[in-house]
Amino acid sequence: MSTARTLARLAAATVATGAAGLGYAAGIERRHWTLRREELPVLETGARPLRILHLSDFHLTPGQRSKIRWVAALDALDPDLVVNTGDNLAHPDAVAGVLAALGPLLDRPGAFVFGSNDYYGPTPKNPARYLRRGDTRRVHGDPLPWTDLRAAFREHGWVDATHARHLLEVDGRTVRVAGVDDPHLNRDRYPRVAGHDGDADLRLGLTHSPEPRVLDGFAADGYDLVLAGHTHGGQLRLPGYGAIVTNCGIDRSRARGASRWGSRMRLHVSAGLGTSPYAPVRFACPPEASLLTLVARPAGPDARRGTPAQASEGIG
Repeated sequence: MSTARTLARLAAATVATGAAGLGYAAGIERRHWTLRREELPVLETGARPLRILHLSDFHLTPGQRSKIRWVAALDALDPDLVVNTGDNLAHPDAVAGVLAALGPLLDRPGAFVFGSNDYYGPTPKNPARYLRRGDTRRVHGDPLPWTDLRAAFREHGWVDATHARHLLEVDGRTVRVAGVDDPHLNRDRYPRVAGHDGDADLRLGLTHSPEPRVLDGFAADGYDLVLAGHTHGGQLRLPGYGAIVTNCGIDRSRARGASRWGSRMRLHVSAGLGTSPYAPVRFACPPEASLLTLVARPAGPDARRGTPAQASEGIG
């Protein structure tokens, strides 16, 4: 009898703990807006710092006022360049909210690429599919007004880097920006932007999903830095283990933050600011924007050495 009571108490405690964890993940952490700060040595020796605000994965729906206010306040960080790596929308009426969130940031130099949840609305999915690494099936929701969002970004002077190369003047420096359409949808066509355009103070690549085939292309062409989103940092992370999955081809150690890719290039993956409305939870992975301070590479014989692309580093 006592054993039965003990098992019942353990079961009740397990259920209570699970409910508390779910309540925290759904009710608290997913609204715990966080600023990640990274210093990345990617500029030439002697260059003064350059500040990039990296935004990704808003997954905005109407009524998310605290997210809109928090993002709008990031203008006070005074970034030199704003980069948006996609998945802004999660509702047909969310364009106005995205523009309100970006607010004065749209008056700064900016560049963007889109992700799957700019093109298509979210759909209900079996959560177990998220944990199956080999499951590549795509179920698209209703089309979203991505053309309206693109037009608004371009009207404010932001450049669309989707399968295009641009030369920007940022804080008195030349920044060459190129990007691809979302690899998660197999829409990337890297050969359209392949090659080297000549000298620049910074060569910056953009992609929504950080698929290795795209990262390898940028690295081979001598890019200094690639910015990506999509992973949500894993969205659910275990202390001491990190991201459970990445939802793309990179390893778990690169699901959030900065790492090397190849012998020279740096990669930064944003954990993003939102979730699908059908999976509104985050655990050990708060929503984030990133302020990246680019500084000069270290001088000396080790300045160009790095780890191979397949190595695991940069757990964040």
